[in-house]
Amino acid sequence: MGNRYEKILAEDLCNPAVKAEMERLEPEFQIIRAIIDAREESGLTQEELSKRSGINQANISKLEHGNANPSISTLQKLAKGLGKKLVISFV
Repeated sequence: MGNRYEKILAEDLCNPAVKAEMERLEPEFQIIRAIIDAREESGLTQEELSKRSGINQANISKLEHGNANPSISTLQKLAKGLGKKLVISFV
């Protein structure tokens, strides 16, 4: 199935409008991926992270599904709940 997805994505990225939109959304995808990866690497469920961070589990789910944009404060709470430090950079 991965090969079919990659083929469709490659075809879609030939469209300049699709490519531009994907590039525009890339920072959001990176934040989502970072949250999910950090939680999974820590071996935590969303519920466990909720208890550690003080962020409602439903809101963690929304963040991980791209249905909410986290504030810096929220990212700091998540980092603390994960036992990590939040680092933001411009490259």
